Amino acid sequence: MSAAPSGSNPEPTTLTLHYRADAPEAEGPLTLGQDNMIRCLRHDEPSHMNKQATWYVPPGAELPACLDALRALADRHAALRTVFPGPADRQPERQRVRAEGEFTVRVIALADGEDPAARAEEYCWDGRRRAFDLAEEFPLRFALLTRHGRPVLLAVVICHAQLDGVATGLLFQEWLTLAAGGTLPAPTAPTPVEVAAQEHSSSGQRRTKAALRHWEHILAEQPTSVFADDRIGPNDTLLPTLGVRSTAGAAALERATARTGASHSAVLLACYAVLAAHRAARTTVVMAALSANRHRPGLAEHIGTLAQDALLAVDTDCPDLDTLIGRTQAHALSGYWHATFDAERIWQLIEDVAVRRGARFARHVVVNDLSATVPAEIAAARPLPPGEPDLAWYPAEPTPTRLMLNIWRTAGCLEFTLHTHPDVLDREETELFAHALLRLLDLAGTRTVALGPGGEIAALSGLPAGRREKARWRQVGSNWVDLDAVADLLRTALPGLRDVEVDWTGGVLTATIGTDDPALTPERAHAAVMAALPGHDTAMAPHHYVLPHATGTGRDR
Repeated sequence: MSAAPSGSNPEPTTLTLHYRADAPEAEGPLTLGQDNMIRCLRHDEPSHMNKQATWYVPPGAELPACLDALRALADRHAALRTVFPGPADRQPERQRVRAEGEFTVRVIALADGEDPAARAEEYCWDGRRRAFDLAEEFPLRFALLTRHGRPVLLAVVICHAQLDGVATGLLFQEWLTLAAGGTLPAPTAPTPVEVAAQEHSSSGQRRTKAALRHWEHILAEQPTSVFADDRIGPNDTLLPTLGVRSTAGAAALERATARTGASHSAVLLACYAVLAAHRAARTTVVMAALSANRHRPGLAEHIGTLAQDALLAVDTDCPDLDTLIGRTQAHALSGYWHATFDAERIWQLIEDVAVRRGARFARHVVVNDLSATVPAEIAAARPLPPGEPDLAWYPAEPTPTRLMLNIWRTAGCLEFTLHTHPDVLDREETELFAHALLRLLDLAGTRTVALGPGGEIAALSGLPAGRREKARWRQVGSNWVDLDAVADLLRTALPGLRDVEVDWTGGVLTATIGTDDPALTPERAHAAVMAALPGHDTAMAPHHYVLPHATGTGRDR
């Protein structure tokens, strides 16, 4: 990030803008998306949960027109006038839509030669690190960058409680029209209060109950950890990021969708899943698809936050990629349909299933299709990649997963980023994964690709498959478990043990513990092990505990 030349630009000024909507004040329960995101905001670091964007200024737009456009956005959209009353240390229960209020715009004069993008990045990073006051604050923080008094760029920090990525992209498109002096029809999509009313209706309640059943089936039956092999250690949420841009990839994706009749998303998901399955040395990939609720009828243009995960279990055990693409499309549609849920009940379900299985769900594989958040005219204006494909490494980001694919653009130029944990893919392997994904798309556009034993994936990708060569690996249900990792988990959970032996015999995972603590019971041991389980992805809690003075299960099996 470049620094501004010193002493050559005036101090920034802060302008206060007032808005007044035609609609009256309104109040109602939270939407499921609002409730979900506020829980995340209260749990995670602000810099991780707050989002940022850089909005271009239309050619010739003057400062008054830009300010009027921002005021008009607040007038038009209830989500921008929404606050969540209540103490900051508690989960709110209601949303309140103001009829009028105010927000601020910071006007920053750029020095001669100063890079607007770098200054915008600096403003956004500072703004992302400060939590929003959900009970009072406007959900967008603006900085309008000017040169010689003329606006050149708008930096935006976004509160995820009111706006998700698609909604932010829709606002961007409106901003471009309004700042250029254009007019817009009145919004027709439901407001957040109207969405909440539908979700609390009898049909909405049936949908959330069905979502719970969908999640429970996958959580209870499928692998809790996709990656379980000799390389996997404790998780580290700071993951390197590889950016990939390819015009040939976009053309190949178009050919593949035309040949298979599937959607862009289904083709990309299938290719991603089969490569992840190869690396994991297993056939089933449990995958979280973020922001999946835009598939709900009538919500494509909704200004609000609908960010809830879809949970997919993709079985890659099929003869060819064409079959997998069709299967993946069906799995995705089912996952999207069941991506409207009560976040509190989902988290309780995850906890309950973890206790029953003795293994906690690890969000190892994630996909986030953000291609709808970038306006087509802005994407088309981006310069073409200098190479084919163009690969670039970016700074590591806090990402609580093991493998994540962000899809930014599919038309004209395929753009995506890969976040990869070094235990899953090192830097060289991450680049191999990216090349393999593009190669699969190219082949899918012309012919079928053989999968399974003797198929084409290993040779095509050049990626090593997961290896479970240590003698202590055992398959417990759908999970691969390292008995040595179970012993390490016990030592972490119960410090001061004399010795630990872990055995898998007759379908029972047994821990024999040497301890001088007469108060330690199987129940207490199991409670401590479950509390220590997060991050120990290749372990699970024993079924049975043998202590010098007591023996038991410690849990209901």
